[in-house]
Amino acid sequence: MSTEATREDPTGATPAPSRRAGAVVADLAERAGWTAGQVFCGVLLTTSSGPAGTIQLPWRLALVMSTGAALTSLVTSGLLQLGRLTRLTYWADVAVRLAKTFIATLVGAYAASLADVLAFDWGAALDLAVVTTVAAMAKGLLARQAGPGGQTPSTLPAAVYANAVAR
Repeated sequence: MSTEATREDPTGATPAPSRRAGAVVADLAERAGWTAGQVFCGVLLTTSSGPAGTIQLPWRLALVMSTGAALTSLVTSGLLQLGRLTRLTYWADVAVRLAKTFIATLVGAYAASLADVLAFDWGAALDLAVVTTVAAMAKGLLARQAGPGGQTPSTLPAAVYANAVAR
């Protein structure tokens, strides 16, 4: 047993590898899914033109940008897992999620434009990134739940999230 307590078990017991792997996959999917959804809705809110109607909404752009953001979220979340940088306090976890959402939105916007850095509309991309980051903050606050090791900003069940962030 480890001398350091995990979020799942205050005694410091490490979860079984198969449970941990499933929890990590669930955590990666949860983070990527929320990022994709926030970007998708953000694109529809910030780039629609004309009177509100489904015909003028940029569905294809929203889908491409949200897919790029989800992939970026998977990569950044995977890097956090590999670097064992998952054991964070509630507010630190929220801050990391906000930064990842902001970066993933910019990457998704840039990837969807297929433009060069100088011709890219950075103003519109930053507007979208702010909208999605505010949505991520709202989600982090609304999803706040008590877990075995403290508060968590995840929508996963507390025990699954504890397994995902255990070292």
